[in-house]
Amino acid sequence: MKQIIVATRNEKKLRELARYLRPLKAKVISLKDIKGAPRINENGKTFEANAKKKALVISRFTKGLVLGDDSGLAVDALGGRPGVRSSRFAGDDASDDGNNVKLLRSLAGLPPSKRRGRFVCNVAIADKGKVIASIEESCHGRIGFEVRGRYGFGYDPLFIIPKYNKTFGQLGPKVKDRMSHRAKALRKTRKFLKEYLKKIEVCHS
Repeated sequence: MKQIIVATRNEKKLRELARYLRPLKAKVISLKDIKGAPRINENGKTFEANAKKKALVISRFTKGLVLGDDSGLAVDALGGRPGVRSSRFAGDDASDDGNNVKLLRSLAGLPPSKRRGRFVCNVAIADKGKVIASIEESCHGRIGFEVRGRYGFGYDPLFIIPKYNKTFGQLGPKVKDRMSHRAKALRKTRKFLKEYLKKIEVCHS
């Protein structure tokens, strides 16, 4: 069985990614399963740069097939922030709650029409130390005035989907799996990996 390494130590993110990759019938592991895996300084200016760096660094270290993703929230009224610093918006050791509090404070007093934003996800795939694919998708919505819902993680309880007038935190995984930035990117990723793994299998047969 082919092994896919997900370049993350975030258990919540790993579970979400593994759920999308399950149809590939590949063994999915994370950095927690790799002894001595290097820490990655996410200092890129774009989601793509960070995703590629994660995939490349770990692929060079393991000589294996690696999926790196970088995702975050870009808010129009904040000039695209928190952007690539979404997980560290309130500081390097920030919690989801801390980031959400800072976001609400940053948008205090703004009406719904000025609270537009989008979630962005870039997925980079590297094998044997070379990037072989980069896929980016987004999901548009607006930022609420308070945390609502118990599902998901990160900014999910603040991110309102206009079609439902509810946050991802309220809508739950079934809806999120259909329309989120990560869902869109990973559906394309899964299609790419399915074809790529098939080619590898043919070459080795």
